[in-house]
Amino acid sequence: MAITPNSGQERVSTGIEGLDEMLAGGLVRGSITAIVGAYGTGKTTCVLEFLYDGLRRGETAIYISPEETEDSILGFMAMRGRDVGPYRNRSFFVLKLDPTNFNLSVNTIRNELPPLIRKVSATRVVFDPVSLFEDLFESDSGRRNEMYRFVELLREQHCTMVMTSETTRDNPLASRHNLIEYLADTVILLRYVRPDDFARVNLAVEVVKMRHSPHSREIRPYEIGAEDVRVLPAPGTR
Repeated sequence: MAITPNSGQERVSTGIEGLDEMLAGGLVRGSITAIVGAYGTGKTTCVLEFLYDGLRRGETAIYISPEETEDSILGFMAMRGRDVGPYRNRSFFVLKLDPTNFNLSVNTIRNELPPLIRKVSATRVVFDPVSLFEDLFESDSGRRNEMYRFVELLREQHCTMVMTSETTRDNPLASRHNLIEYLADTVILLRYVRPDDFARVNLAVEVVKMRHSPHSREIRPYEIGAEDVRVLPAPGTR
């Protein structure tokens, strides 16, 4: 079902067929989005599609990673037919965090990220996964305060940001710390759907919320192909 976006809202494509339709044309430019899902649901694949779509459109993108090296990211994208070599250190930049060093990671986010965004005029930023950064905080209050400051810092840069977070075994519908859903403007949930006959495990996507914008309320299946991600029509529709 087509959804009409609010007038005056500039949209940013996710690079994923069918998902933009659920988002009334795409993410609102300058907004903060959280993609939440269990391991294996394709969170990293989705955010790299988002970044690559921006690169192809002449935009500049930054990928923040607490776990992947730049070479591994480039290798994964190349394996999926996304050659980002021509964009490397020109319009595509990787900011590596140390997931074991609290002070270093926080200082990098506070002191290095905003100047980098301004210097390269980045319009798309991905933090994958933000949950490893959240794990660095010992208290819930410290985590909440720092994540709030981080999100507000990004809003001041006027870029479109997407963060990923794992769910927990106990609750496959919420992020690990149950926090970024409240800070983000848009929340996209990825999850497994297991039929009663156990014949196949399917993947499903839901737009849980989208501030100040209409969006689909459907839960729709999606497929991760060798070179793309596609959101399919909801069961029973064409």
